[in-house]
Amino acid sequence: MTNLLLRLFVRDYTNTDDPKVRGAYGKLAGIVGIVCNILLCAGKLTVGVLSGSVAITADAVNNLSDASSSLVTLIGFKLAERPADDEHPYGHARIEYLSGLAVAALILVIGVELGKSSVEKIFHPQSVAFSYITVAVLVGSILVKLWMALFCNTLGKRIGSSTLTATAADSRNDVVSTAAVLIGILVGHFLHLRIDGYIGLLVAAFIVWSGFGIAKETISPLLGKQADPELVRNISDLMLRHEKILGIHDLMVHDYGPGQCFASAHAEMDSREDPLICHDIIDDVERDALRELRVHLVIHYDPIVTDDEELNRMRELVGSELRSISPELAMHDFRMVRGPGHTNLIFDLVIPFSMNDQKAELKRRIDERVQFEGKNYYTVITFDEAAHNSL
Repeated sequence: MTNLLLRLFVRDYTNTDDPKVRGAYGKLAGIVGIVCNILLCAGKLTVGVLSGSVAITADAVNNLSDASSSLVTLIGFKLAERPADDEHPYGHARIEYLSGLAVAALILVIGVELGKSSVEKIFHPQSVAFSYITVAVLVGSILVKLWMALFCNTLGKRIGSSTLTATAADSRNDVVSTAAVLIGILVGHFLHLRIDGYIGLLVAAFIVWSGFGIAKETISPLLGKQADPELVRNISDLMLRHEKILGIHDLMVHDYGPGQCFASAHAEMDSREDPLICHDIIDDVERDALRELRVHLVIHYDPIVTDDEELNRMRELVGSELRSISPELAMHDFRMVRGPGHTNLIFDLVIPFSMNDQKAELKRRIDERVQFEGKNYYTVITFDEAAHNSL
């Protein structure tokens, strides 16, 4: 069914890297959610009024609120498609994250309200009306919501959308809550036990926990989370596949929403190469990154000395010492400045957050190692945080 809907309503649906296709996925999910929830609301409301079932009538109202969540998803994807303008030169793609956060907020509100009504039922238990038509409507609702959860989750995975993941979780929560209502009705009718309040409280706790998880997931990219390791690897591979680029460092990735990714990196190239040729190579790599990865890449050219025997020997010695301390340590921009009395070894040292308080000790160990070489070597180290130097 999912692939059928995609073939019918999304042109070139397999090309999920295309922002237009991505937007079509989100809008399809929103429209399907609105239609399904409105139909469920109308059906449950009709049965609830005819049978006098308050439970089904309340569940119909819940479906109406779910339709509003789908509307938020639809509007979010629509607004995220807006092109860049003077006020927002990086586009509006982050609106998708905001719509996911709005869905998470709705989930939290529903969870809290369900918890309040469940506590009231625990202290003031009431008999739950039973009828086979009630059971049939609830089972049908569970099946529809289960399909909606799978549908949105599948679409969310294909385009990497936290908003659709949140919408899928919302439908999954409805499956759980409606199943709880059904269990309460069946247990109350056949075992004469009033447990719907306790079940509702457990479901409310699950929904609130789910809402917090979704909110955390949607807030994280807005705050600036660490770059996706796969994307970092792809950028690195793309740059290093050119034989003139000897190494890269200081790769920083900035996420302005799906399809709006900007990155910067330093490319190490032999200082003996013609700078004009190096400039052309860098231009080619930047164009390749935009075409193949949809990443707006800016590369800084770093000329490095490769034919200085002493420099190469000391670079390898310092690198070996760093590897013996921790595989998480890395250095770049290694330079040597010779003077009449001593020689400065200048480089940047990338360290993880966990070693921020060990900078003095790291410098001491490196200084001890280089001074064993029998020459007045002094280190000038700039410490960089690993989170700002992906690789």
